Amino acid sequence: MVASAVFITDLKGKPLIHRNYRGTIPLSITDEFQRILVENDESELKPILVDKGITFCFVEHNDLFLLGVTKTNANVMLMLNFLYKIIEVFEDYFEGLEQESIRDNFVLIYELLDEMCDFGYPQHTDAKMLKDYICVQEKHKLDVTDLTKAKEVSTSITGNVPWRKDGIKHKKNEVFLDVVEKLNLLVAQNGTVLHSEILGSLKMKSYLSGMPELKLGLNDKIMMERRRRRRSRRRHTKMVEMDDIRFHQCVRLARFETDRTISFIPPDGEFELMSYRLDTQVRPLIWVECHQDIKSHSRIEYMIKIKSEFKRRSTANNVEILIPVPIDADSPSFKTSMGNVEYVPEENCLKWNIKQFNGQKEYLMRAHFGLPSVAATDAGQIDESQKAPIRVKFEIPYFTMSGIQVRYLKVIEKSGYSALPWVRYITQNGDYQIRM
Repeated sequence: MVASAVFITDLKGKPLIHRNYRGTIPLSITDEFQRILVENDESELKPILVDKGITFCFVEHNDLFLLGVTKTNANVMLMLNFLYKIIEVFEDYFEGLEQESIRDNFVLIYELLDEMCDFGYPQHTDAKMLKDYICVQEKHKLDVTDLTKAKEVSTSITGNVPWRKDGIKHKKNEVFLDVVEKLNLLVAQNGTVLHSEILGSLKMKSYLSGMPELKLGLNDKIMMERRRRRRSRRRHTKMVEMDDIRFHQCVRLARFETDRTISFIPPDGEFELMSYRLDTQVRPLIWVECHQDIKSHSRIEYMIKIKSEFKRRSTANNVEILIPVPIDADSPSFKTSMGNVEYVPEENCLKWNIKQFNGQKEYLMRAHFGLPSVAATDAGQIDESQKAPIRVKFEIPYFTMSGIQVRYLKVIEKSGYSALPWVRYITQNGDYQIRM
């Protein structure tokens, strides 16, 4: 059992809409939730609270709280996951989720909450699947007088593969797989890496006819070590040890646990097949050195040097270097050996844009700013630029930090058609910061 009741409230805990699935929770429970919000500091609030024998599990999203409440000893991680699924479905339906979208769609929200959960047990949480029979636009409405159509919908919802309908046909059978990795990095001024992690995801676009089964193999460490024991003469291949793996519901988990093969019947269209994390020490892909020189409260000079540390054959696209400057800086002037520079006063930073940054290259940029005779800090203003780090944005195609590789992607369908699988690798910045 997940939730006896689900409430959507404002940030003060005042209920906007609710669904009491089991009738065991009084509606006045939101008064207790408001008391908890008042008595606890925002930084001390935990997403799972137990008060007077009742478990509160909540998620903050924009100007809303999504609250799940139960009296029994429930699976709170499943409850949290269900609340996030509600957010995902509502955003898909309403193109954003906030108080206004709740007030404008009461009837539709009640329908969705009824279909997504039954007596406290999650049922259908896929937005594409729900749109087959809970329709927004007039032209998409389900004709309940058409018994054949109604039977097809009910079969697809209650069948073994509820995320994919029968009878899908495409003129060209193709499947696209993007391996996207985001690098979170925090580097000290002396070059010491303080924190680094890789967040990866496999995003797929499937345009396949019928009911195909796909098999995907990666250079996963556990699987490769098993193969190596069976084939002792196998040549050395780089292996990747992934943590916190999370799959789409279409993946057969039992098969993955047995032989580490990712086997699945994909939904039609775009979806995220899996995500993973690597908590590993990595070197900065783009290194930034910043030297600043303040000239007697009249002007400040910056000398920025950037260097690409990745391989020469790779290229970073749309590189942005964001360097913080004092809030009272004015009269900017720049000189650079590559790209273009602009001053962004609303963010108190200068932005260095480089369209294409090849590997093992180094570029310089000089910037001059005027300063007032009375500094903003002297006048009592807080200058956040003194603490802010340098931020770097980039995208490197055909490259992954972890070294993950798709060893094979097979498409098996009973009609025997041939499909074209396409695989692409991309590395992007996540929270990439270098302290000045």
